[in-house]
Amino acid sequence: MTQSNSRRKFIRNFSLGTVAVSTLPLAACGSDSGPNTNVQVSYAHGVASGDPLADRVILWTRVTSSSSDDVEVGWSVAEDSAFTKVVSSGVVTTGAAKDYTVKVDATGLAPNRSYYYRFRAHEVDSPVGRTKTLPTGSVTQARFAVFSCSNYPAGYFNVYAEAAKLDDVDVALHLGDYIYEYAASGYASADAAAMGRTSQPANEIITLSDYRRRYQQYRSDADLQAVHARLPFITVWDDHELTNDTWREGAENHDPATEGLFLARKQMAIQAYHEWMPTRVADASKPDRIYRSFDFGNLLSLHMLDTRVIGRDKQLAYAGYVNADKSFNTAGFTTDVANPQRQLMGAEQVTWLQGQMSKSTATWQMLGQQVLMARMNLPAPMVLAGAYTTYLALAVKARNNPGSLTAAEQAQLNGPTVPYNLDAWDGYQAARETVLNMAKAMNKNLVVLAGDTHNAWASDLTDLNGNAVGVEFGVPSVSSPGFESYFPTVDPTLVAAGMEQLIGPLVYAETASRGFTVVTVTPTETRAEYRYVSTIKSKTYTATTGKVLRTLPGAAHRKLIA
Repeated sequence: MTQSNSRRKFIRNFSLGTVAVSTLPLAACGSDSGPNTNVQVSYAHGVASGDPLADRVILWTRVTSSSSDDVEVGWSVAEDSAFTKVVSSGVVTTGAAKDYTVKVDATGLAPNRSYYYRFRAHEVDSPVGRTKTLPTGSVTQARFAVFSCSNYPAGYFNVYAEAAKLDDVDVALHLGDYIYEYAASGYASADAAAMGRTSQPANEIITLSDYRRRYQQYRSDADLQAVHARLPFITVWDDHELTNDTWREGAENHDPATEGLFLARKQMAIQAYHEWMPTRVADASKPDRIYRSFDFGNLLSLHMLDTRVIGRDKQLAYAGYVNADKSFNTAGFTTDVANPQRQLMGAEQVTWLQGQMSKSTATWQMLGQQVLMARMNLPAPMVLAGAYTTYLALAVKARNNPGSLTAAEQAQLNGPTVPYNLDAWDGYQAARETVLNMAKAMNKNLVVLAGDTHNAWASDLTDLNGNAVGVEFGVPSVSSPGFESYFPTVDPTLVAAGMEQLIGPLVYAETASRGFTVVTVTPTETRAEYRYVSTIKSKTYTATTGKVLRTLPGAAHRKLIA
């Protein structure tokens, strides 16, 4: 999620996947895609797979055709890349009503198996993709590459390129902000022209054709195509797939007077999302129901949540609690932020999650969702008055030489704190308590994954009484700028150190690098490895592994350890 204008003020080669056209024959498709041999087709947006289950997986491509007619597309799944052992195949039709995208639910597959897939239209084969089904029974490991916040004009997708090299990951998770809605001159676009990454269309995307065109641009990226061809994706949206700071009935970046009904925009954005993403829609009449679960045998139940669209009440804003005399209405804010009626997920989804967690006997319960759940409180003057550098300096001093703090400095650090981001679970505190109490009451080993902030975090999760409930891994962005853009003159290591000192539950912060997180789940631990690229402004980069943190199962171990 991009920091809204108000928040900006207070927190200043998987080579097969990138082959243009395969020369291998497409086996057992059952169609030559029609009699018109003059039609020229290509697959300019690659192939993808997603929402894997033990016996099936969604396959995706888009056909670029010289004709405006509907296109008949054959597909096949095989055990080998030469397609000598085809196990599933069929024919589907696409056209302008689907933006020429193709989605197939390929069934009849075996659990925990890698497969190869491709498409054929007008006798032209697509690139080949590789996918994998979920395991069943006794499972010893599940491994994920976790992404968030990929902004095309901000820089190259080197993070995707690096992840596409991995040969030991089962599934990719994308936690939202897969695209951004801004105009070409908008957020994080300063270097876009020089890199050849100016947003298309040039206007802020509002209509169905706008959203489709923006997905076309993102999916034209070779690095994004490579990682999609290499790994099945499990995705959820955040706000920028619609517009900044979306909530159930509106958004910060939507003006009904000039941009029409928000409901219409939301419906068009969701339609384009499902056209372009390899998602399985359980109920076509309810395309906004994106929450769903994935079971990895007896090891892990992964619950992908929607904290953005279906149930979220409007965000609170600090500006609404400033009194006429410029003082802060602390009592009013405290009451509202803890209001038990305020929803983030909505009652229907909460009931669903409770049922999913209750029936799961897996060792681990993992929530894949958009915004930080951990408590991220900072000194009130830092948030409300913008005294960032003062408090960061004090925090670093307290960390490195606590005996040197004066009484006045100590008082500043020990003063009242408030959440830095009211768009996160911090702005919906009763809703957070509901989920944490749910996991605690069921004695579940809880791991939460979050995106949205563009920075890397790792925090302990506790309830209001300080009881340990689980841990959270906040993943860095693919390309969207982090806190380094708000503190351009401050050493990023000092920013991170200051955050770690000021925020009690926070164990790790990295606030200046783009990257992704590799999460490995076994019966004895869940481990997160933070991986970074040196730059997104050049196609030449180096990759490094940063912090590695883990947590152990059992009520006595629900915290982060190195």
